[in-house]
Amino acid sequence: MIRIGLIREGKVPADNRVALTPAQCKWILKNRSDIQIVIQSSPARCFSDREYLLAGVSTREDLGECDVLFGIKEVPISQLIPGKTYLFFSHTKKKQPHNQPLFRAILEKKITLIDYECLEHEDGQRIIGFGFFAGVVGAHNGMMAYGLRTGLYNLERVYKQRSFRELIHNYFGIRLPSVKIAVTGSGRVAHGILEIMNLMEIHEVDNEDYLRRRFSYPVYTQLKGAELYRHKVTETYNREDFHDHPEQYRCTFLPYAAQTDILMNGVYWDKDVPRLFEKEDVRSEDFIIQTIADITDDANGSVPINCGDQSIADPIYGVDKITLEKTAPYLQGSIDIMAVGNLPNELPRDASRYFGEQLIKFIFEDLLGNGSAMIDRATIVKNGELTPPYEYLRDYAEGR
Repeated sequence: MIRIGLIREGKVPADNRVALTPAQCKWILKNRSDIQIVIQSSPARCFSDREYLLAGVSTREDLGECDVLFGIKEVPISQLIPGKTYLFFSHTKKKQPHNQPLFRAILEKKITLIDYECLEHEDGQRIIGFGFFAGVVGAHNGMMAYGLRTGLYNLERVYKQRSFRELIHNYFGIRLPSVKIAVTGSGRVAHGILEIMNLMEIHEVDNEDYLRRRFSYPVYTQLKGAELYRHKVTETYNREDFHDHPEQYRCTFLPYAAQTDILMNGVYWDKDVPRLFEKEDVRSEDFIIQTIADITDDANGSVPINCGDQSIADPIYGVDKITLEKTAPYLQGSIDIMAVGNLPNELPRDASRYFGEQLIKFIFEDLLGNGSAMIDRATIVKNGELTPPYEYLRDYAEGR
């Protein structure tokens, strides 16, 4: 018998998403007689304890008998159970300083950590994640912020909607001004952004037209890797080479900053990846962007004027174009920034349903069976020891 535990989220503020919905648990229990599922009771979960009980899942405070524990965000150190296998977003693969104590505790407690973020196909494509709904909510919030800045239209908050389907009804009859929107990225986040662009009937135009024309209707253009980066020597772009040697590339975004009202940022960023622009660039009269939805949300990252996370309740702040200091939103002479680290929490049931489907479809058989290279590649720590692909985290693990 394989015992699966769904842990109660302990990070503050509480995350209300789940790895498996009650309906998905019911399906698993019906189709796998060798699996038992239990949950820790939680008042914050987007699905109630009662919904899980009706699906045949029992509640238990002590998950010590479980073999595999599923969470979403980082698990507080005090709640880690020694010797167990955990799956959650640990946010440690980039050596994030704030999670170094957690990482060291995982090693000390002889835990096996499989990080959702590291679950990839052979070509490096992410398998599961909440990126699509981060893109959906982030794009909505970005458009909402521009409406609040200009007073030209009004959008309701996402979290006030019961579902994605209900959210769509907000777009019927909305009349948008002739804005120009730049969408960066090509992954799940970008797909979510494009979903909102299409639902709002914002027209896609090619890069050349976007740069040389103004339009009498709202438009967007999508900027993927080939449109954003050039090798410093060859002036070409090769996807594999860029991913292997991003420091050898420069970003070519600035011409778009002179033609863009709203930036929807969905690019992956790491410390060696060129930023879309530098802080001093926003002081230029040619930099006309008024609203930035930094959906991938890296403080001082691809959007260097991202000053850090806001909450779902208060998602937008301003940055003064001259002093570069954080201000209230919607002020003249400032740029509005939407930066929230848990955007999918505004549509938690839809986001959880999507996440669980991918988990069951692509991960479950290997995880609960004989394993696979895919599982091995996502295992950062095994029984308290760093695995070979993550030896680069040794100094991080040892507190150096």
